[in-house]
Amino acid sequence: MNIPYCSFETMHNELNAQLHECFDRVLSSNYFITGPELSAFEKEFAEYCGVKHAIGCGTGLDALYLVLKALGVGAGDEVIVPSNTFIATALAVSYAGATPVFVEPDMQSYNIDTNRIEEKINEKTKAIIAVHLYGRASDMDVICELAKKHNLYLLEDAAQAHGAQFKGKRVGGFGIAAGFSFYPGKNLGALGDSGAVVTNDDQLAEKVRMLRNYGSSRKYHHDYLGTNSRLDELQASFLRVKLTQLDKWNAERNRIADIYIEKINNPLIKMPLPSDDDHYTVWHIFPVLCEQRDKLQAYLSEKGIGTLSHYPVPMHMQKAYASLGIAEGELPNAEKISSCELSIPLYYGLSDEEIEYIVEALNSFKG
Repeated sequence: MNIPYCSFETMHNELNAQLHECFDRVLSSNYFITGPELSAFEKEFAEYCGVKHAIGCGTGLDALYLVLKALGVGAGDEVIVPSNTFIATALAVSYAGATPVFVEPDMQSYNIDTNRIEEKINEKTKAIIAVHLYGRASDMDVICELAKKHNLYLLEDAAQAHGAQFKGKRVGGFGIAAGFSFYPGKNLGALGDSGAVVTNDDQLAEKVRMLRNYGSSRKYHHDYLGTNSRLDELQASFLRVKLTQLDKWNAERNRIADIYIEKINNPLIKMPLPSDDDHYTVWHIFPVLCEQRDKLQAYLSEKGIGTLSHYPVPMHMQKAYASLGIAEGELPNAEKISSCELSIPLYYGLSDEEIEYIVEALNSFKG
């Protein structure tokens, strides 16, 4: 059996006619940038997230950067981020001119350890970015309270959590703003790079709209030193179609995850936390931890099962952040996850036979 780590085949086959119709509609309209498709998608995605505004942009990284820039976070400021996340979270802080301050993850949820945030807050701290990693919402009650207590901006990095919920509320509306990615592999993925900012703040939304478009609200008049980061009409039209299917796709991801959690039983493999009363996890990634991660990955590959490691080098050990001077061993939880994490296939279109084959393979791993 040959099972890829990820496949779009089933979802795109089901939507083939609609996606082609989108292309034909946009092509015939001769309107390719900031037109009616984008406006419609922004309205629909804002409603889905339960917020007032969605602003389409070029990438999920851009979404976070644009919010930080709009808030005036910059040189001399510090922003708290989890030490266990994709580097884009920290890069957004760096692009804004501020310094990322890494806080270790909780070793059960893999999200930021809320008990460790306050010790990193000082007079330079301007914001906290809560990442909903792997599709599981962070503990937003505690993080919201900390942000309020210390008068900090709270941003959500929801790049992996489209439709995830914390205590019945969809992520994206807890902080002053959130950034989403629509990279093709996301639960809601475009057919290319794109992202969005969501917010309930009218003034922030208007400023982000201008910053994504050269700092302009009308052609050739520029109020800010902006950039070019616009979600184009074609990608917006594709996303409009896919958004109608997102809840169905997430439900299937949950079904598969439930099977894995119930049936994978190997003492060499640590399973992630299931969804619970507070968390509706949308399982962008299904991460298992194994002390013999590389051996497990090779074993699964021999059986035709594709896997990925998210992320094999922690941010503070990347050459890009050598200037922060964080030595190996200073962030042991992030390092532990990076050395042990393996993501197994979980996507809309996995057959029951394939799911059972993956379960049996993991249970038969002897190390």
